[in-house]
Amino acid sequence: MHISRIRIKNWRNFRHAEVKGISDVVYLLGPNASGKSNFLDVMRFLRDLGKSKGGGLQEAVEGRGGISKIRCLHARKDTEVLIDIDVIDESRKTGWNYIIGFNIPSSGFEKSRRVFVTKEVVNKIAECGVVENVINRPNDEDINDEYQRQQTYIEQINSNREFRGLADFFGSITYYHLVPQLLKFGDEISGRTIEDDPFGQEFLLRVSATQERTRNSRLKKIEKALQKIVPQMEDLRFLKDEVTGRPHLEIKFKHHRPRGARQREDQFSDGTLRLIALFWMLQETSDAPLLLEEPELSLNEEVVRSLSHQIGSVRRKRSGGSGRQIFISTHSYALLSNPGIDSDGIIIIEPSDDGSSTRKVSEDEKAALSAGLSPAEAVLPNARGIPLGGQFKLDL
Repeated sequence: MHISRIRIKNWRNFRHAEVKGISDVVYLLGPNASGKSNFLDVMRFLRDLGKSKGGGLQEAVEGRGGISKIRCLHARKDTEVLIDIDVIDESRKTGWNYIIGFNIPSSGFEKSRRVFVTKEVVNKIAECGVVENVINRPNDEDINDEYQRQQTYIEQINSNREFRGLADFFGSITYYHLVPQLLKFGDEISGRTIEDDPFGQEFLLRVSATQERTRNSRLKKIEKALQKIVPQMEDLRFLKDEVTGRPHLEIKFKHHRPRGARQREDQFSDGTLRLIALFWMLQETSDAPLLLEEPELSLNEEVVRSLSHQIGSVRRKRSGGSGRQIFISTHSYALLSNPGIDSDGIIIIEPSDDGSSTRKVSEDEKAALSAGLSPAEAVLPNARGIPLGGQFKLDL
């Protein structure tokens, strides 16, 4: 499954925005505070609606500080928050359209001020392009019992039977932004792990829970990728402490001693840990997208320059498919310096006095890319508000 279109209204930075023709690997570009993370959060919100436990509309909204923290500051008379998304299968011929709108009621609900569903639509897209409506809310049941509008149908097992595959797809969306210190010093920190573990506190438990044959295969592929970056590194392996039973990763580094030196994860560099986690997530079996925020952090510039290529080589290919869809937020010149990045996979977020907007690569930018320039040279200056060929200025 693949997200092919997203339209949002009154979502954080965005008063209105729509992106069509979304590719398998997407790079989100834009200045700081333009809305790259907030665009990713659209998909995280749908994940929170669809996940099997601990999810739902009320939890998704409250977990973000309430609707006042979600609704765009530029919203005026029309204050409804709305997400409209198309999900299609690998053949690009069939799929689903899902629309969810919500707001705070002006009256009713015993003044609970809990958000309510203003619109929920599920459309099934047939192979011939025919759209069949499955759900259209508010419906008669909602009118007879307004409290039902405090929940979406997609979060209810009894109501999502006809489109449960879509709910499962949303619930499987993964956001990952590993913080190496949480992994290195987990015992000392002993903090509460955030639900879904987006910062990698329990990454080693994730590795440990994987079937041995699959685990070894993934680690071998990661090892080969890392060796292109750190040639003296070899033999990445998983093991458990004989005394405590705690899982560990270990790498052998070649040096003057014949047997080399072995290090465990608490001795790895921050960049090495982030790369291992990134390459692991790229190989996980999932039809749902992987959301990556600034994967270039903690990595030196030369490593970042090869990262887009490494992502393509490590990314798991499914039989007959193109692999897991990936969304990457970045404003790294080095990451975007690879001329092999598909121009159709670039989304530029542009801030303005009336909220941020989105666009694909312009014709002038496409021409520059066709001439051999990289996205860093042809697109990134415009995404930073610097005309092509203009002087570089610090983006604050």
